[in-house]
Amino acid sequence: MSQPRITLVGAGGLSFGPTMVNDVIHTPALAGSRLVLHDIDERRLLRAFGFAARLNEANGRPILLEHSTDPAKALDGADFCISSAEHGRFPYWRQDYEIPRRYGATQVNGENGGPGAVFHSLRSIKNTLSICASIEAYCPDAFLVNLSNPMSRVTLAIQEGTSVRNVGMCHEMPIGIVRIARLLRIRPSRIAARASGINHFTFFTEMVDEQTGEDLLPAVRALFARKIFDFGPALTRLAAATEHRPVLAMLADQLYSPLVAHMVRSYGVVPCSVDSHIGEYLPFAHEVGGHHPAHVDQFARIDKVIEGLTTWVAKTRLPVPIHRMGHSLEEVVPILAALWTGVRRWVRAVNVPNRGFLPNVAEGAIVEVGAQVDADGIHPDRMPPVVEPIAGYIATQVALQDLIVRSALTGDRDFALQAVLEDPASPPDEAACRTMFEELVGLQAAELPF
Repeated sequence: MSQPRITLVGAGGLSFGPTMVNDVIHTPALAGSRLVLHDIDERRLLRAFGFAARLNEANGRPILLEHSTDPAKALDGADFCISSAEHGRFPYWRQDYEIPRRYGATQVNGENGGPGAVFHSLRSIKNTLSICASIEAYCPDAFLVNLSNPMSRVTLAIQEGTSVRNVGMCHEMPIGIVRIARLLRIRPSRIAARASGINHFTFFTEMVDEQTGEDLLPAVRALFARKIFDFGPALTRLAAATEHRPVLAMLADQLYSPLVAHMVRSYGVVPCSVDSHIGEYLPFAHEVGGHHPAHVDQFARIDKVIEGLTTWVAKTRLPVPIHRMGHSLEEVVPILAALWTGVRRWVRAVNVPNRGFLPNVAEGAIVEVGAQVDADGIHPDRMPPVVEPIAGYIATQVALQDLIVRSALTGDRDFALQAVLEDPASPPDEAACRTMFEELVGLQAAELPF
């Protein structure tokens, strides 16, 4: 069997680019594949290619590497595309976060939920649809894995606005298993789990210790009932003090979780994600816990750290043992391998249109569930109904999904304005919402679809 041609769109980005290259290299079923790195920013592309070449060399050159800023050259003949691309990520994200809060918004991050995320969604959809247009032109039979946020909204736009075969992927569920395993002091590999919901707002429905057969969900609920998870003033101050220190801030993001504790204690549900994600969809998030960091600052600093590290690895003559990195927790490349070889594999989380997979979530809405993958495609799991009040919060977000995607596909700004007015984290005053909307439109007009 010939090996696939895989194009990584937005390869110069550091959120997923290095990880995707590493995982292709560490997947024996894809040895001999041609991996094409593509980005419109030549400087970032060359940096990414330098790191990829060094990584490939360290592992015995299992794949063939190319790079190009020309979409026609990069996409021609591709069997698979992986897309994680965004224009002006941090400057625009800062506007998405700061401007709505100035008008009275209670949003946590402004990335995936809240009024700021309406604008993030519109920009990301516009950019992703342009990528899909290139796929339709140069490799119409290719399968696209979308990694761009806001995941559910971008995936719905791809589904409704293009003919590209696709799936949305996120790492929150696998990372959630690791996080809980560490809290329970057992190996993550022992945990078999299933979860469902919408991206960044999924909840474990099953969690079993495969070694003992024990149902772990009662143990997790008991764990979060302990006093240490009260997250009083001292822990809040400690978490806030880490905000400007990238590594410590990442650690605090995983451990400081008053919202997660609240959901477990109040409703008995165990979120896959941390506060910074589930808080984007909870109207009371700002009322729980004394500190919700601005992730735009944290991730901008982390991006700089990774940029310096990958540049150094690409250029240094020191024998850096990067061949020992191993496969990541991401399930993107395992999906490609299963689709290509036909060797069936179950993956923990895919973002797909709901076709009865979650019976009490609107048909066609983008939901996140596990799935079997083989040569015939992706076969999502059918899950039990989502419990209340989670189902109600999801219904609110599904309605916003629809409004935002309709705005992006039709170019009608009134749908976007309606999404802002209906978002539970928006300013309570309609006049403030409209003024805020116009300010953001004025600042971001070049990247919006209207």
